[in-house]
Amino acid sequence: MPQVHTNFTASTGAKMAYKRMESQRERLYHRVVEQILQSIRAGDYRPGSRLPSERELAEKYQVSRVTIREATIALEAKGAIEIRAGSGSFVLEMSSASELALPDVSAFDLTTARMIFEAEAAALAATSITDAEINKLASLVEAMASNKVGGPEDGDDLDRQFHLTIAAAANNPAIEHCIHELWRMRNHVPQVKALYSRVCAVSVDERQNEHSEIYLALKARDASKARAAMREHFHRLFETMVSAQESVALDELRKSIGTARARYLQATAA
Repeated sequence: MPQVHTNFTASTGAKMAYKRMESQRERLYHRVVEQILQSIRAGDYRPGSRLPSERELAEKYQVSRVTIREATIALEAKGAIEIRAGSGSFVLEMSSASELALPDVSAFDLTTARMIFEAEAAALAATSITDAEINKLASLVEAMASNKVGGPEDGDDLDRQFHLTIAAAANNPAIEHCIHELWRMRNHVPQVKALYSRVCAVSVDERQNEHSEIYLALKARDASKARAAMREHFHRLFETMVSAQESVALDELRKSIGTARARYLQATAA
């Protein structure tokens, strides 16, 4: 019995330490976001100009490159910059910001939209994907399976790279743009980000296996299998989200019933 108490205390302490670390990390990248926005407003970074590299920004603001990456993603969500794969981050005209505002969507609506666009993108990619893109997907799948992934942020970044590589391989700029926008919603709409974080943290093995199936279908240049593998990936994700929400709803119901019971017992005791 004392051992159980010790384990519980250690586990609670670890969770509290992780929350403190997360809070500190969020404060860091929010600070960097505000500093870069100030530089943009001051004219240090003019519309159309390219932001310094991740390494240069990390040195300037004395933070990690992961923090800089999170800051640039947040700046893109705010409509301040545009991230162009392979080219860098570019400052946008302020008039473009309103066009890039994110809609208020649920995680379920977003996942349905992702399934529709990304399944068809995978089918198109199967007919036009290059050997270099196949090799990149292979390295991403290998990284997902390895012990080199340091935490949820790294796993999410690998996931994003995997899906956006397929979007680019579809060789259709309109579809690629739509998928980029869906990923902005996935990472920056609060209720979507929260639910995705919960389900992705408990389904790492399933996600890795599904990515492997998608990769193998694309490597075989089989459009039907690529589409089916991508659909199955999102079907599992959707069902996992439903289960997660049901669990939250049941917990809230139990708390509500417990509160009502406590009040009843207090009233009858008097």
